Amino acid sequence: MLRATSASLYTCSQRMRLLLPPSASASISTVNSPNKRVENQHTVDSLYELSVDIRKVRRFKGWVLSEGTVYVSETVDLLRDMGADAPAITHILETHPEAILCRPDDITTQRDLWLSVCASKRQLMSIIEKFPASFFTLTHHSNQQANILYLQNLRLSNRIISKLMASAPQSFSQPVERNQEVIHTLRETYLDLGGEETNLRIWLQKLLSQNPYILLRPAEAWRDSLGFLREKGFTTEELLSLVSHLKASMAELKPEDMQWAMDYIEGALSCSKDELKQIVIRCPAILYYSLPTLLGRFQGLMDAGATMEQVKESPNVFELTTQIVLYRIQKLSSCGYDIRSGSLDVIVGTKKDFEMSHSKLQLRPRRPLFNPVAPLKSAEE
Repeated sequence: MLRATSASLYTCSQRMRLLLPPSASASISTVNSPNKRVENQHTVDSLYELSVDIRKVRRFKGWVLSEGTVYVSETVDLLRDMGADAPAITHILETHPEAILCRPDDITTQRDLWLSVCASKRQLMSIIEKFPASFFTLTHHSNQQANILYLQNLRLSNRIISKLMASAPQSFSQPVERNQEVIHTLRETYLDLGGEETNLRIWLQKLLSQNPYILLRPAEAWRDSLGFLREKGFTTEELLSLVSHLKASMAELKPEDMQWAMDYIEGALSCSKDELKQIVIRCPAILYYSLPTLLGRFQGLMDAGATMEQVKESPNVFELTTQIVLYRIQKLSSCGYDIRSGSLDVIVGTKKDFEMSHSKLQLRPRRPLFNPVAPLKSAEE
């Protein structure tokens, strides 16, 4: 009897809790958790009216609800002025509720700064929806402006610059001198390896678009990686080829990791130094795969029936996971293709490349299964 009454009371209290307004719910939460800061009821009610999920905000960034000075209506007005509709505003404030703590004047300055690289307010709004934290990080305005002007003076497209600002805002908050040093190193590297000045801008844009965080890497990282590969006997032309393939990943490579990868491949494939160089040139990805990854993929190939000689001839097979390799081998087997007697080239490449190879194999004339001794018929017959 007592248990039934307790359960009934608990259920009733939970239903009443759901029907309470956000401010009342916040009061209950504060009473139950005396160590928590008291929430600003005006903030909670304002966000609730905007259909913001208060429980989500309270769970992940509850401290925002306790701040005394907030600018909910001002922030909403500025977002609306940039073309945001109600669902977009709700999403932004749920994802990055800290936006309501930003002073309106600072947001306006930030908006004008970003519009210098965005074609319209609509384009800027689409970026804010995806990267609200990047836009509402209102620090180091002078550094941001200096970095924007520097990259524009390099004739980099505003599309690339806005992508950098959205994906790696830290690179714009740091002093412009740091970015100048990295860009200078990249320029020297490209020209020293035989690149042409006329193609430098395009090369830089590809590099930065592939990895926006490249400006956060120290310039020494590039010098160390290239210095290591020079010591391994790669020519200037070969180095340019590697840099062109690896692009921004080159700055993330550590000499010791590359050494381990090359030592493993050399031992696993029983190849000479010259053969190892050619394998790396044909499959530069080997340099940034971890040792466990290379070991697992090589073992998977051996278990699937491939030989060391086949892997030597088609080193790009290391770019595929073991799961993809096994799936493609199985699919080829259904067409009568045995990789043990053929080349691994047929399974390498993108999904589209493989599907094309697979379709060509399917078009080959085969003996009917019901009559193995029947003569082969062409597709035209």
